[in-house]
Amino acid sequence: MVNVAAPVKPARTPQNPNFSSGPCAKRPGFTLAALEGAMLGRSHRAKEPKAKLAEVITLSRDILGLPADWRLGIVPASDTGAVEMVLWSMLGARPVDVLAHESFSEAWATDVIKQLKLPDARVLSAPYGKLPDVTQIDFSHDVVLAWNGTTSGVRFPNGDFIPADREGLVIADSTSAAFAMELPFDKLDVVTWSWQKVLGGEAAHGMLALSPRAVERLLTYKPAWPLPKIFRMTSGGKLTEGLFVGETINTPSMLAVEDALDGLRWAQSVGGLKGLIARSEANLAAMAKWVEGNPRVEFLAADPATRSCTSICLSITAPWFTALPAEAQQKAAKAVAGILEKNGAGLDAAAYRDAPPGLRIWGGATIETSDIAALLPWIDYAIDVVQADF
Repeated sequence: MVNVAAPVKPARTPQNPNFSSGPCAKRPGFTLAALEGAMLGRSHRAKEPKAKLAEVITLSRDILGLPADWRLGIVPASDTGAVEMVLWSMLGARPVDVLAHESFSEAWATDVIKQLKLPDARVLSAPYGKLPDVTQIDFSHDVVLAWNGTTSGVRFPNGDFIPADREGLVIADSTSAAFAMELPFDKLDVVTWSWQKVLGGEAAHGMLALSPRAVERLLTYKPAWPLPKIFRMTSGGKLTEGLFVGETINTPSMLAVEDALDGLRWAQSVGGLKGLIARSEANLAAMAKWVEGNPRVEFLAADPATRSCTSICLSITAPWFTALPAEAQQKAAKAVAGILEKNGAGLDAAAYRDAPPGLRIWGGATIETSDIAALLPWIDYAIDVVQADF
């Protein structure tokens, strides 16, 4: 037990304390009235509901600046479903390099190595807080990566490491990057995301964007294993074009569709992609200013160029904390997150269960920078309070 002066609670709390990294905070000003236009009780294949689904695709294309020759569709099971569709439908034609540097990219490596059992697969790993060595990638192989590590707070700063004349496909899980970061579509072949991240939509629906090279793979390669219905994107040797105009594989929630449209329209109102990026980067900048010189915390991502502006991950570096054994650090970090929640200052701010002990603060575009500013003194306060118990 350490004797320290009793910490003083900060004077104010964030107006919106929702800092979860998924599902993420709703857009500012959201109320349930935004969903009044939802086509509830209607078939998703009827004219008006199908038009809503098509509008989600169109607005997403426009805001992201998706190339005209790319296809974009709504698929089942969130970003996970979109990635799984691609792994099971496209891999096996070439050797595969999987870049694993956090929980979800490690999951894709498990799928490739242990489920698909691809013989010519390599895993290029890095610990939490770092990126794998991209110079080791063989771009005659297919490449699977997470553009932004949702559980590690590490992102690829650009696509310069990807050659334009690559032979393999580059498959980018981009669920916590899309709408908050520039994605180099000329260097990517498959991009996936979900509605529940940067635009604050509801869960269970994924988005799948395919380059012409990815479509060619679907049309010229047939996996050696059977594909379940929700993974199939071709029929009779032809692409299922309806998937990319709003004819979903399974039944979507029209309530979630309306919510997605609300988020996309809000995105347009704040300046489209540039406005969304600016909002998210402002949140990271506020966090960085606070971290600088703060003896209690550091970014998990040591390199500023790779720090995520959405899933902002922090390590606790207070001397009393770093002196604790590993198990005690886990308990102390959870206690810090518990104090934030108890005081209504920050909900769901604990690090991901597989990540090093610390905090994970969502900084995507639906988060107001003023709420980030109000949260930060509470993190200092919570760390000081927990110190007294350790």
